Amino acid sequence: MTQPETRNDGMPYAIAAYLIWGLLPLYLRQVHDVPPFEFVGWRTLFTLPACALAIIVLRQGAALRAALSDGRKVMALTASALLIGANWTTYVVMIQQGHIFAASLGYYINPLMNVVLGTFLLGEQLNRAQWVAVALAAVGVVILASGAAETLGWSLALAATFSGYGLVRKKAPVAALPGLSIEAGILTLPAVAMIALGHGPLGITLGQGRPAHDTLVAMSGVVTAVPLVLFAMAAQRMNYSILGFVQFLAPTLVFFQGLLLFHEPLQSAQLASFVLIWAALAVFSWDMWRRR
Repeated sequence: MTQPETRNDGMPYAIAAYLIWGLLPLYLRQVHDVPPFEFVGWRTLFTLPACALAIIVLRQGAALRAALSDGRKVMALTASALLIGANWTTYVVMIQQGHIFAASLGYYINPLMNVVLGTFLLGEQLNRAQWVAVALAAVGVVILASGAAETLGWSLALAATFSGYGLVRKKAPVAALPGLSIEAGILTLPAVAMIALGHGPLGITLGQGRPAHDTLVAMSGVVTAVPLVLFAMAAQRMNYSILGFVQFLAPTLVFFQGLLLFHEPLQSAQLASFVLIWAALAVFSWDMWRRR
């Protein structure tokens, strides 16, 4: 029996998706005057028309209707919507409060947390090298807890919400764009509440005679939808293990933005934790390539 040919022509889509995610702090700093809960509300609402347009252009209406007709998938997408909403909120708050390194570390921990979840919840097996990588990452988290505990919770919350989101979406396979459209729809009412209750002392920030600013906030829907669509296109066109390796591009970009552009102080505990996380990722990536 012939083996199916492995396609890797999705690399441009993967790089584009992770570049957008990696450069997201630059965008969020441009709208830093919008209170984080209000911004997440607007981001959710503006994602809906972006998804609707993409559904029409990419002709995925049938996939959307099929997902909506499956009660179990809708229930799963409700759970994933709450998780991704929590993830968005956590990330926006972290960037606005200047926790750039903590955000980067959270997304470095994320793929290793996926390994642990896959082992204990999905019955997947780890080999010796993968356990070494997990152990190195765990030591890094312990060091961070001892020397920079105030940011550890942020990093773990970011990693846990996105890992949980990925786990739920894995158990309820729905294409990225229809799934995101349903999730955004589910989050509409919470988004309206966040806008109404989460604005600053001067009131809701949109519609205050600043069209350029309002346009930037409205772009949050595109900034949310486009990388997810690119990611889905990449996943269909390339080996998933290589796609996972490219994932580390985003937190690396976030790290260097914090270091070189935002000049966030790098604590010794944070540096030690990063070194151990990077070592864990090196072991994990080496093992991945060796097994291929």
